[in-house]
Amino acid sequence: MTQRLSMRCVLLIAVIAAMLQSGTNGARILSVNVFPGRSHWQMISAILEELLARGHEVTVITNYARKTPHPNYTEIVISPIYDFWGKSVKVDSLYDLTEISIHSMLMNFLYPLGLETAEYAFTRDNVMHFLRHDNTKFDLLLAEQFYQESYLMLAHKYKVPIVSIGTFGFGHYMGPLMGQMNVWSHVPHEFLPFTDRMSFTQRAYNSLVSFYESILRHWYYMPRQEAMAAKYFSFLPGPLPLVADLERQVSVILLNSYTPLTTTRARVPGLVPVGGLHIKEPKRLPADLQTFIDEAEHGVIYFSLGTNLRSADLPPEKLAIILRVFGSMKQRVVWKFEDERIENLPANVLVRSWLPQSDILGHRNVKVFITHGGLLGTQEGVHRAVPMVGIPIYCDQHLNMNKATLGGYAVKLYFPNITDTSLRGALEEVLYNPSYKENVQRVSQIFRDRPVPALQEAIYWIEYVERYKGAPQLRSAGLDLPWVSFALLDVVGVIVIGLALILLALRKLLLAFVGDKKRVKRKGE
Repeated sequence: MTQRLSMRCVLLIAVIAAMLQSGTNGARILSVNVFPGRSHWQMISAILEELLARGHEVTVITNYARKTPHPNYTEIVISPIYDFWGKSVKVDSLYDLTEISIHSMLMNFLYPLGLETAEYAFTRDNVMHFLRHDNTKFDLLLAEQFYQESYLMLAHKYKVPIVSIGTFGFGHYMGPLMGQMNVWSHVPHEFLPFTDRMSFTQRAYNSLVSFYESILRHWYYMPRQEAMAAKYFSFLPGPLPLVADLERQVSVILLNSYTPLTTTRARVPGLVPVGGLHIKEPKRLPADLQTFIDEAEHGVIYFSLGTNLRSADLPPEKLAIILRVFGSMKQRVVWKFEDERIENLPANVLVRSWLPQSDILGHRNVKVFITHGGLLGTQEGVHRAVPMVGIPIYCDQHLNMNKATLGGYAVKLYFPNITDTSLRGALEEVLYNPSYKENVQRVSQIFRDRPVPALQEAIYWIEYVERYKGAPQLRSAGLDLPWVSFALLDVVGVIVIGLALILLALRKLLLAFVGDKKRVKRKGE
């Protein structure tokens, strides 16, 4: 009894010591997340909550207020949330993005989305008051790497190192920012529906698209972010650094990706894959949902198009197809449908405007996940080992579902061509062909098999950068080279010129030798 009591005392002292230590050594971290994407916030908030648990002080610019206050958490909430789908996206329906060109994807979707959501946050009085008047001594800037580059100027204001969070996974522009050359021969652009096994034509097109985006970003997009930073940070004593230079000072990018769900590629140490860090152990579901799934004799099909695509906005003809197919299946269906007043709902279908997706996918009775192929949903499906039917619409969704079909754990449908026959055929293929379940179990094991859990990995690198006041030891010397030297074009140029001079000299020698022989021959005659 005495021994047990003493052990409890030792444990209590250890816990108190750890709490005191974390409170003493906790860093002051400024986190900037102005893009109003709920799925992006899932990854960011998981990191912030873990930082709070480890005793750090976090100040955050965000669209999403914390449900309960925390003594170490200060938030500057962007309100009201900017309706970027209604104001920034220049399409009649998000489902039209299925057939949009790369140029239009950038110019009519992503660039307006990034520039307008970034500027909107600058126009909020509480945000500008914080930017102008806050004099807190921060230790690190934690910034989302998603079209909000102008806010990197905060690293200049507070003279702190930068860790960024690549919520979108690996973007082609990130490699050069970290001193790494992209290899277009086997790394497909994130907006193209290619795998890392490309044909000659695909490699050529991939190179063209990748080069075009680099030019467009440099000459069109970044000057607008530079102008925004100059305008809203004009209160700082000048001269202000270029945003492009601040980008190149990022110590670490935490990438929302992990093998085998992403293309294998070379990477510098500052690019750290931590995909899936938001996934936690599944919790028990709400009572009615738990019962509905528990009692599904033939299993459950789970259907969600994520946080941005709304099932309620499906074209009427596609909605009718889906309802007919679901009604003909013996499985039960759980569907994230934003309008619960939907008509003609079959008896085997349950709809909710919001659903705890990761927890549902963790239920043993869920047999198929119908998904749009978003990054977080794909990770959750793989982590829970649920085979998929993919209906990708835009951006990286096509690439994600191509990886899934190549891995043998998904069937991909092209949205405009969906019919009763194709949808039912895809569901029955995944439901009744055991290879899909076997393959997703294998891929799930690989995805979860890591030396360090993803969230711990992310926190380690954040604390590492704070601990050393930056991470110059991880920085590639290639960042200090002009692009001509970085790509070895100067060396290639010198070699080509050298070879040309040698060939020219040999030609002259040969001509001189032939001329001498002719002269000798004429003298002999």
